[in-house]
Amino acid sequence: MEKHLDIESKIDNINEVEKFVDEFSEKNQIHSDVYGKILIATVEAVNNSIVHGNKEDVNKKVYLSFEMDENTIRILVEDEGDGFDYTNLPDPTKPENIENIHGRGIYLMQHLADEVEFFKEGTLVQMSFNL
Repeated sequence: MEKHLDIESKIDNINEVEKFVDEFSEKNQIHSDVYGKILIATVEAVNNSIVHGNKEDVNKKVYLSFEMDENTIRILVEDEGDGFDYTNLPDPTKPENIENIHGRGIYLMQHLADEVEFFKEGTLVQMSFNL
């Protein structure tokens, strides 16, 4: 089962993403524990794509895709930005980074998903959730 959503890079479109996750989860009877993780991680990934990737340029899109089989849900979020160095991220839990608002979204994604992988120089993230 696959489902796709393309949105303009506007923060207001996070509502569409939440609705997309709700509909997918309801249709596929996703357990509430997994649903909560998927919702938060997906919103964080899309928010990062809108704000950091596409720099809120409404002429650029964010592409969201859900793929599901009997054991796993894979969520792909891709933006049209320049990418970033995903191999060198500061740990937001270290004392020197507590005041820094950047890096928390990826930290959350990595702790909520069972696997997080970056591709295309960081413009594409794939998060996997075990069922």
